Amino acid sequence: MDSLGNIFLASAISRVKYYKILAEKTFGQLEDRDFHYQPDPQSNSIAIIIQHMSGNMLSRWTGFLTEDGEKNWRNRDKEFNSREFSRAQLMEIWEKGWNCFIDALQSLKEEDLLKTIHIRTESLIALDAINRQIAHYPYHVGQIVYIGKLLRGNKWQSLSIAKGKSDDYNRMMSENPKQ
Repeated sequence: MDSLGNIFLASAISRVKYYKILAEKTFGQLEDRDFHYQPDPQSNSIAIIIQHMSGNMLSRWTGFLTEDGEKNWRNRDKEFNSREFSRAQLMEIWEKGWNCFIDALQSLKEEDLLKTIHIRTESLIALDAINRQIAHYPYHVGQIVYIGKLLRGNKWQSLSIAKGKSDDYNRMMSENPKQ
């Protein structure tokens, strides 16, 4: 039987991959210009959210156990500047951040979970830092999905159970339970 720490790490990795896929399914429904849509100057576009998430992931997860999670090379404020990255450039930025994050999670061992790490000199146990990021990244994925849904309108393909389809979904699940 796996230990609780190993079960936690496997669950964390599975969850973050799920949220990554949700955002990517949204990207697949967007036109290139949609990545840069901002409803007003104070709002973030999907491109800005991608820049921020990647910057955060690279900073937090590079040297996760040995270095402060807020790197001196990170320019957080610049992440929120609108830049005219192409879709391909945005996907490269996206993958770089997620690869760093997931690789770091996959490298952790159960005994690492109770080690003390630092973010902006704040001491946290690694398990708490992981939970902190598991809350942070889905928050931004939700923003990405919401913007995508607004932009696509009635052309939006639901990423979960569509409105009014809960009974159909529950019936299908009861008829075809996962093993």
